[in-house]
Amino acid sequence: MSSPKPQVGAVIAPLTLAVAGSSKTITLGQPTARWTMLFVYRGKHCPRCKRFLNKLNAALPAWTDVMDVVVTSADSEAKALADKAEFGWNFDLCYGLTVPQMRALGLYVSDPLSEAETTDLFAEPGAFGLRPDGTLMLVDISNGPAARPDLEELLDGMKFNITNNRPVRGTA
Repeated sequence: MSSPKPQVGAVIAPLTLAVAGSSKTITLGQPTARWTMLFVYRGKHCPRCKRFLNKLNAALPAWTDVMDVVVTSADSEAKALADKAEFGWNFDLCYGLTVPQMRALGLYVSDPLSEAETTDLFAEPGAFGLRPDGTLMLVDISNGPAARPDLEELLDGMKFNITNNRPVRGTA
């Protein structure tokens, strides 16, 4: 069962995410000082996610010059912390994304293929650009691990959108 498309141009329903290794939470869908890019990854079991997030981490200073970056999955805090320790990621790594939250974002949700993969439902990849007022400006979702946005192109496009206060597209 797929979820309805997220409503670009609308404020997203508040989404509170716990940050691994701290008592901090991040709530999206409410006013913030800066733009935010939310990346959803499949979880610790996904090697393609690791490659993508390693590239994001290498480019993180260029991203954080422009906007806040938040990364989340349905993983437990222990799994998120294990990945953060192994790969040395510097972004806010959140955990515990629930199935209702996945569906609210319009993400594809998958069953694990085996217990070797993971034991619970998990979200397929997504990237969401949010304006400071909490409105959804850009959506990129995939139904599998192989389709991911090009991070350099995405950042360049987001810089253009921010600098030129571009309108939301895809609403016709």
